[in-house]
Amino acid sequence: MSATRIVNLLSASSAASFVGQQVLIQGWVRTRRDSKGGFSFLEVNDGSALASLQVIADQKLANYESEILKIGVGACVTVRGTVVESKGQKQAIELSAEEVTVLGSADATYPLQKKGHSLEFLRSIAHLRARTNTFGAVARVRSAMAFAIHDYFRKNGFVYLHTPIITASDCEGAGAMFRVSTLDPEKLPRTPQGSVDFSQDFFSRATSLTVSGQLEAETYALALGKVYTFGPTFRAENSNTSRHLAEFWMVEPEMAFFDLDMNAALAEDFLKTVLRTVLVGCPEDMGFLASRADYPVHETLQHIIESPFERLSYTDAVAILQKSGKKFDYPVAWGQPLQTEHERFLTEQEFKRPVIVTGYPKEFTAFYMRLNEDGKTVRAMDVLVPRIGEIIGGSQREERYDRLVARMQEAGLNTAEYEWYLATRRYGSAPHAGFGLGFERLIQFATGMENIRDVIPFPRYPQHAEF
Repeated sequence: MSATRIVNLLSASSAASFVGQQVLIQGWVRTRRDSKGGFSFLEVNDGSALASLQVIADQKLANYESEILKIGVGACVTVRGTVVESKGQKQAIELSAEEVTVLGSADATYPLQKKGHSLEFLRSIAHLRARTNTFGAVARVRSAMAFAIHDYFRKNGFVYLHTPIITASDCEGAGAMFRVSTLDPEKLPRTPQGSVDFSQDFFSRATSLTVSGQLEAETYALALGKVYTFGPTFRAENSNTSRHLAEFWMVEPEMAFFDLDMNAALAEDFLKTVLRTVLVGCPEDMGFLASRADYPVHETLQHIIESPFERLSYTDAVAILQKSGKKFDYPVAWGQPLQTEHERFLTEQEFKRPVIVTGYPKEFTAFYMRLNEDGKTVRAMDVLVPRIGEIIGGSQREERYDRLVARMQEAGLNTAEYEWYLATRRYGSAPHAGFGLGFERLIQFATGMENIRDVIPFPRYPQHAEF
């Protein structure tokens, strides 16, 4: 007999149809209660749903005294029995056990006993925290959102592209990259000038973990039209905020023949579609997580889905902030990046909906962003949402060879190292655009989780690479 998933047993549309049937379930014991009447109640969860299935184990079972009465929280069991209508009010059905097999025991040292645990403590046992309601729900929502993203791009004619994780290019030009090397740090080879001789390294040059797959994706967009990447990226930034990770997943579409307006329209539609999909597809998990958030998650997401995003220039955004009369921790001035507090003011107080800000000054933007005719700003965009601030960043890419070379030189980049990238501007260049979305930040926003370290299975951040 193959196992039946608990989510299928407890489904409102199918629970009654299982009554009287013999089924087999496999999962982990959340609680065990023993009755004076000679039977025990086991709450068994198999990870398929938030809810557990109640199992009634009678003393008539051969291993009742020897094993069932010794089952601890966290033990793994297989139960075969008959589905019956429940006499309790919390569930419609329960399982009357005819056989209980203990596959893996758990003693009193199991750290997830039936009591409240802080999220900080659960981070210290990330190898077990998926067994809690909160992290089981987050994992299922994360999975659903990943499939929704792939489904969105597939339906819209995109080609899924796998870009390199090991790279010799710094897409952002910020230098916050993790070095990849096989050289012995205790015996580093040196050039006559005294610098590290990377010609003796595995790739014969300096390489790092990627911060973005964008540059490689651009080359494929200029051949296939529309592509997207969805993979791990890495930032060696010493940031300990609730919004940053050293290792995270990035969604990056690139589209040939797109301008900035088309890029913004795609970003808005993409965001609304994914949020709508997870609200409809994960009602139980989303409801559970929302009940623990410090703001109305469902109402916020629904408002985003239903509202047209406001569009304004960076220059207008600065003017609005300066005229607001609000005292910000970070001063507002043209030529300075917008901070999270500024972005939240625009979305939560000024417009009360998501905002797409465009036309940022070139001084603090990446070299690949298309320069506007004023020579001071670029065709960049940030999509801002309440609570989070920036959730998507993108731009129309600079397709003009001479302008791109000039921007790279201004940024202090060695153009020879980007010859492969520049070649796409010499051979059949075309207008194109794209954006990047940090997957964990989207999950954090959608679920109401306070810390981004709690929406990825094994978080990586400064001084922490456990598990």
